[in-house]
Amino acid sequence: MEKLRYERPIIRRLDSEMPNKFGMRTDYRPTTQIDGVPVKSLIDKFGSPLFVISEKVLRSQYRKARKAFTTRYPKVQFAWSYKTNYISAVCNVFHQEGSWAEVVSGFEFQKALGNGVKGSKIIFNGPDKSEEDLEMAIQHNALIHIDHLEELYTLTELAERHNTKPRVAIRVNMDTGVYPMWDRFGFNYENGQAWDALNKILHSGRLELVGLHCHIGTFMLSAQAYAVAAGKLAELAIGVQRKFNHTIKYIDMGGGFTSRNTLKGAYLPGTDTNPSFDDYAEAITTALLNADFSSEFLPTLVLETGRALVDDAGYILGTVISNKRSSKGKRITIVDIGVNLMFTSFWYDHKVTPAQEFTQYTEDTTLNGPLCMNIDVLRESVSLPLLNKGDNIVVHSVGAYNMTQWMQFITLRPAVVMIDNDGNPHIIREKENLNSVNGQERIPNHLDHFEL
Repeated sequence: MEKLRYERPIIRRLDSEMPNKFGMRTDYRPTTQIDGVPVKSLIDKFGSPLFVISEKVLRSQYRKARKAFTTRYPKVQFAWSYKTNYISAVCNVFHQEGSWAEVVSGFEFQKALGNGVKGSKIIFNGPDKSEEDLEMAIQHNALIHIDHLEELYTLTELAERHNTKPRVAIRVNMDTGVYPMWDRFGFNYENGQAWDALNKILHSGRLELVGLHCHIGTFMLSAQAYAVAAGKLAELAIGVQRKFNHTIKYIDMGGGFTSRNTLKGAYLPGTDTNPSFDDYAEAITTALLNADFSSEFLPTLVLETGRALVDDAGYILGTVISNKRSSKGKRITIVDIGVNLMFTSFWYDHKVTPAQEFTQYTEDTTLNGPLCMNIDVLRESVSLPLLNKGDNIVVHSVGAYNMTQWMQFITLRPAVVMIDNDGNPHIIREKENLNSVNGQERIPNHLDHFEL
């Protein structure tokens, strides 16, 4: 008879019905498969840790978002936010669904071109556009969103030099009732900076003003803030029409929509409290439709949402390295997923589930990564079943930003796999090796040899 594993008895508070300050009732289910593919088989084939993207969820999220807006507003265009996740296979899913590209650097612009996006369907945002970047954008007839006066002056000079009329918009920041206010980027609405920029553009006649843009914040829990922003951009567009007899063709509301993740310190889980696509769509489209636009001059609504489309499609699979106790007796489980791979663990309490069956016992646990850094903490405190060395875990909703902000630090970055609509896994980014690091290095001749 096989000897049963010893499990230390614990005393646990039992909660039922409504949540209280001690949290929700704990209900654990293992995540043994993703889109029908066993987690264990993915790890066996592609290694641990491993990022996994569900193509099915990507397409489903996009279609939900598109339906929410197109059923409320007649002219809608999505533009995929490359900075959120610029792995080409992910980008191309959204491009196949009809999304343009939204980029914030020359690198991302070139990546979008390489993916087959026409320059005329690339929106170029961001404060750091070099003269070379702007010339590339002009050459490809991109939509250039002006962030500051220096950029405006450079564009005007380039337009004259190349005898062309670039298509431009301005980014506008404003008070939407959410604080701290994002006023680092663009031209302020309240103090007249936005009108100052618009007057310069329209009086010069060298740039073609086609749009207005805002991006009011990130992980915005207030849909009403978007209604305020849409209303203010509509006022600007109507003002331009009246003063210059010039039509603004589109209003770009940027991104910032939430995923289902839970922010650190939140009282309730994000699945219960975060706004839905319908909430955002209702707020934005109502504000635009209630503005004083005639049907003839109703602008196209552009949306750059990234996180809300990709976050819930992403998982990272990992393996338990060891367990130990802190000096105060708290259980610590160390896994092979570090904060270098999961940057978002600094601001989300990601859902973590075991990838195999487990016993009924749970314990408040600190989940640490493998890095030699004290800040390598995936969850400061999470109630988990007792996991042993070699067991696997699944961390949920990691599709946004982790594959663009990850770092090669101490450990090499893992492979990324996409599971297609038929349940077939595909490598969409290879696991790094030593050459991924050393390949860019050069050793001067005088440092090439040594004796120890």
